[in-house]
Amino acid sequence: MAGEPTGEDAFCVPVRGIAVDSETRCSHYRTDWDVIAITLPCCETFFPCFECHETYCEHEAERWPPDRFDERAILCGVCDSVLAIETYLASEHRCPHCEAAFNPGCTNHWDRYFRVESE
Repeated sequence: MAGEPTGEDAFCVPVRGIAVDSETRCSHYRTDWDVIAITLPCCETFFPCFECHETYCEHEAERWPPDRFDERAILCGVCDSVLAIETYLASEHRCPHCEAAFNPGCTNHWDRYFRVESE
């Protein structure tokens, strides 16, 4: 049924969300640039966005602390590479492996995923 949570097993890691497409876009974020999924310290599953996490999980999302930014937690939905958080944060909105553009608007939500200082 449309709008129901669906599983997406086309990636190298488990990705869950609502209406996930072949490049990790979900029903909440569907622009050409919305091609990442993130896992959080509280989960072993990747989600396209915080809203998908809220849909699937019965717990509060935990944010990544800076001392764990070396961990691989960001999936590029275009090339299936899993990036370290520090690599993603420094990527200038582009996958370092395939050059796919990432949504620059995602920086507005970084505080939902990472313990970062506001600029």
